[in-house]
Amino acid sequence: MTKKSELISIYLIMLTEILGWSLILPFLPFFALDLGATPFQVGLILAVFSVFQFVSAPIIGKLSDRYGRKTLLIISQFSTFIGFIILGFANSIWMIVLSRVVDGLLGSNMTLAKAYLGDISSGKNRQKNYGYMSAVFGIGFFIGPALGGFLATINYSLPSFLAAGFSLLTIILTITILREPKIKREKVKLKINDFFPLKDFLQALKHPVLKNFLFEFFFFVTAFSTLTGSLALISEAQFNLGPGDVGFMLMLVGLVRILFQLLVYSKLVDKFEERTLAITGITITMISMLFIAITTTQISIYLALMLFSVGAGLTQPTFISIVSSKAGDSERGKFMGVMDAMRSVSQIIGPLLGGFVIQYFYPGILGFIGSGLMLIALIIELKFNPQKTKKTT
Repeated sequence: MTKKSELISIYLIMLTEILGWSLILPFLPFFALDLGATPFQVGLILAVFSVFQFVSAPIIGKLSDRYGRKTLLIISQFSTFIGFIILGFANSIWMIVLSRVVDGLLGSNMTLAKAYLGDISSGKNRQKNYGYMSAVFGIGFFIGPALGGFLATINYSLPSFLAAGFSLLTIILTITILREPKIKREKVKLKINDFFPLKDFLQALKHPVLKNFLFEFFFFVTAFSTLTGSLALISEAQFNLGPGDVGFMLMLVGLVRILFQLLVYSKLVDKFEERTLAITGITITMISMLFIAITTTQISIYLALMLFSVGAGLTQPTFISIVSSKAGDSERGKFMGVMDAMRSVSQIIGPLLGGFVIQYFYPGILGFIGSGLMLIALIIELKFNPQKTKKTT
């Protein structure tokens, strides 16, 4: 199997995975509200998945460093499939919670997929490959949310069962077309204390190169999660929009992401340092969240989200590329797991904060909070990462 065919295989699996996940995004908060949940309780429901991901992602990432990506990926995908099936049959809040627990417990699909992509990438191609991965995200977001929002207007179960179908397809694709990357894995005996996330966090935060990037990533992704985890609630509270409207918003975000990644990002990678791209992306995202804070019309929030998509599309693949290249083959899965665990913490904070603010205050405050968190990430980059991050060669 050539590197090109390996890339196509993992991108196809990623796309199918994202389609399943993005199908449920527009309707899940509305479904919970219809079952009697308050906005803050919706935040709790959305946070449940991330609580379990915080524990499981570093463990699964580390196991994949030792035993390979493919087997762990199949197990992870099966957990996601079961979670979607439970959600499709849900008729109470506790069943929604159970579906998110099952998915979060072992469903570290993207942790493993990103580690696999790092395994088969090298040099400057690594950053471009992660940029193309971001485009795959955009394609998934272009199709999934719009379709999920439309199906939810017919029946809330339809997006969940279709998501389960996509998840089953990822399992089939992984079994049939994905090959284990040919890299040397260290035959290190794993001990019980190796499976406690706190140990990985402490080790990662001592890394001489990556520790500041990880802090920076945390504040960025917390701001990101505060908006994305609350977008449906913001849309309903401020503009009286429904699942179909939210699906259209996310479709627009996905379209902008696709165009930016395919037409612009790879050219920027060739011309600018990774650090320059990170600073620019954080700044654009911060400005977009300020616009979201002060917007009063539906069209203006669309424009703000388009700008938000550009900023996130510039920053996220750059962060992943930096960490992937600096971690090395033997620890790439672990560091991807640590990053996803940090993302999980942010995805606990974001929905809870969003639900609380929307229930008791004005939704626009979330834009100011998000831009403030982005400012902290920018300060960390400017003050604590003064050295240039060279383009990988």
